[in-house]
Amino acid sequence: MSRIFFILFLLIGYESFGQSSDVVLLKKRKKTISRYYAGTDIDMVTTTGVSLNAYITHINRDTLFLKQFVVRQTPTMMGVFVLDTLTTYNYQYHYNQIKSINKPKHGFDLSASAGSLLGGGAILTLAGGVVFLVDRDKFSPALMGASVSLTAIGYVLSKVNSNNIIIGKKYSLEYLKLADNNKH
Repeated sequence: MSRIFFILFLLIGYESFGQSSDVVLLKKRKKTISRYYAGTDIDMVTTTGVSLNAYITHINRDTLFLKQFVVRQTPTMMGVFVLDTLTTYNYQYHYNQIKSINKPKHGFDLSASAGSLLGGGAILTLAGGVVFLVDRDKFSPALMGASVSLTAIGYVLSKVNSNNIIIGKKYSLEYLKLADNNKH
């Protein structure tokens, strides 16, 4: 009986392997920042402008095979809403087709505040300009200066707090072939 288990163990072990796919490294000036491999999620924008938040099923011959899940709230028979996967989409992209990778968001989102400051400052500046053209007696230079400064602060915050890592001069992607992928 133990010989049968030993032979089955050898046969099962023969078909299994340790590393299932290759790895793509995100580097900043030759220093590795992040690793992407089968089983990890990636939030990226491609060179054609497609934005994806997907699961990497495997990496083979410089190509990332991705699965995107569409998850929505759906009502149940009792009127309670639950999260449900409506559909999945399969994609494949060469690692050179990745234009930028979005950083994971932690804590307070300054980009929303930057948009509010930029939009509100622009509206106040426009309103101040209209007041200047219509009735110069009611025009307030202090209010115009404050609205222009709010617009400038919003613009600077939106540029400084970018959530995208753009692949190019400072950042690069490197493909590492770790497995013999001739089986696929």
